[in-house]
Amino acid sequence: MQYQMLGNTSIKVSRICVGCMSYGKASSKFHQWTLNADETQDMVAYAIDHGVNFFDTANVYSFGTSEEYLGNALKSLNIPRDKVVIASKVYFNEGFLKKDAIAREIEGTLKRLKTDYLDLYQIHRFDYTTPIEETMEALDKLVKDGKVRALGASAMYGYQFHNMQIVAEKNGFTKFSTMQNHYNLIYREDERELIPICKQYGVALIPYSPLAGGHLSRKDWESTTLRGSTDKVVHQKYDKSKDNDLKIIHRVAALAEKLNVSMTEVSLAWLLHKGVCAPIVGATKISHFDDALKAVDLSLEQEAIEYLEELYKPHEIVGANKENQKI
Repeated sequence: MQYQMLGNTSIKVSRICVGCMSYGKASSKFHQWTLNADETQDMVAYAIDHGVNFFDTANVYSFGTSEEYLGNALKSLNIPRDKVVIASKVYFNEGFLKKDAIAREIEGTLKRLKTDYLDLYQIHRFDYTTPIEETMEALDKLVKDGKVRALGASAMYGYQFHNMQIVAEKNGFTKFSTMQNHYNLIYREDERELIPICKQYGVALIPYSPLAGGHLSRKDWESTTLRGSTDKVVHQKYDKSKDNDLKIIHRVAALAEKLNVSMTEVSLAWLLHKGVCAPIVGATKISHFDDALKAVDLSLEQEAIEYLEELYKPHEIVGANKENQKI
C-alpha cells in the first residue's frame, strides 16, 4: 500500500479509503444493501491487513449504525487508535451546521465510534441558513479542544468552498484540509472550479462515488444486485447521462481488457493519476476491495488517460445543493 499526507496536515493516509456507507443496519428508509456488524468487522480486518488505515463514515449513514459498526469493529480487532485514521461528517441533522448542532453531533459521533477524537471532521454540505463565521468558529473550537485533528468539506460549489476558506483565514480559524467531492470518469464537473481551488489551498481530494455507483466497474449499465435494484440515489445521479456515459464505460472496459486488469483498477488508477489523494471505496465484497487495492500500483500512460477522457460531455451538477436539504 502507498501512503500520502492528507493535505497540509501531518496525517498519513493510505491511497485507498474505506467508504463506510456500506456498513450499518439495513433499512428501507436508508439502504437495504449494507453489511451487518459481523460482515463489517470482516471487511475492516481485511482492509487493515492490507495496509489500509483510512475509514470514512458519517453521522447519518444507516442512522448512526455505520459509526457504531465501525467503532465496534476497531475495538473488537484491538486496533490501536493511532494506527487508523477515522473521518466522519456533520450537516444532515437537526440544525445543519449551526454552532449548537455541531457541538451536539460531534459528541454522538465520538460515542458511537468509541473514540475520544476524530482525525478528520467534514461538513457534509454547505449550509445556506447559518453564517459561515458561526460554522467555522464552531469547527475551529473542536480542533482547539482536541476532539478533531483536521477539518474537511464535501460536495459544494467552488465559490462556497473558497468563501469558507477566506472566512477561516480572516478570523484565524482552522481551514479545511480535505474535499470529499463527487468525482469520477463519468462526472468531472468539479474540474472547472472546485478542484483548482482545492489545489490553490493545498487541499487533498478524497472523492466519493469514484466508481459512479458501480457503473465504472462493469460493462452493462443495469445491475441485478440488491443495491442495483434498490438504490434510487444512484439512478438519480447517473441515469440522465446514460447514453454518452456508456461510451466512456465501454472505453474503460476496452482498456481494462488490453491491460489484463479489472475495470475498477482502471477507473481508480485514473483518479489517482489526476492527483486524488485517496478515493473512497464502498466495497461490500472482498473481491471488489481487492480490485481497489490493485489500482494503487497500476500505471496509466498519458495516451490511455486521454483515451478515457476524450468522450466526456458536460453534466448537470450532482452533489452540490442549491438549498439546504435533509436526508
